[in-house]
Amino acid sequence: MQQQPEACEVQLSDQPNALIACKVAEDVFNEHHLKVQFEALFREFDPGASFQFFKSFRRVRINFTDVLAAAEARVKLHKSDFNGKEMRLYFAQSIHIGSSHLEPPKPDKQFLISPPASPPVGWEQSQDATPYINYDLLRAVTKLGPGEQYELHTGTTNTPSVIVHVCEDDSSEGEEETEGNKRARPKIIQTRRPDNVPSVNQ
Repeated sequence: MQQQPEACEVQLSDQPNALIACKVAEDVFNEHHLKVQFEALFREFDPGASFQFFKSFRRVRINFTDVLAAAEARVKLHKSDFNGKEMRLYFAQSIHIGSSHLEPPKPDKQFLISPPASPPVGWEQSQDATPYINYDLLRAVTKLGPGEQYELHTGTTNTPSVIVHVCEDDSSEGEEETEGNKRARPKIIQTRRPDNVPSVNQ
């Protein structure tokens, strides 16, 4: 038989003493005499009842001092007509997980928030490393002539060899030089348009 995972501690009030009225007519929130009539419906069950009006949601929370009064009001007024609108009443459940108060998050990794409020303890700015210049490699590359090659890294059974190939100088082949020994721009030859072949009608 499989063991059920441990459920978190949840406290659910089995007998709520508050009701939520849904789909309340908008006139109740705007006209004072309708609000008084609405409150009078529930004060018949509990004279000490208090009300919280939520106009944006068209809902009203009715808080009773007695659980039995809330249950009786729900039985008699649920789906009843008020000012031409059907009023629906539901019990307001109060759920508390662990504690009844919302705890702030633990500040273990708050420095990961961008931008960070403050760096963690012991954090120091890292210094950029000095770039490494291989002068032997630069000297060897400058001594290479056109068409020559230089092996930078000898290959092994697991790694390939790295060889630098210097391109051949082709400035004297088929190109004209202009005044000042500058290379002339090559002439762009347009591609000839193909002949128009009449289509065969089938």
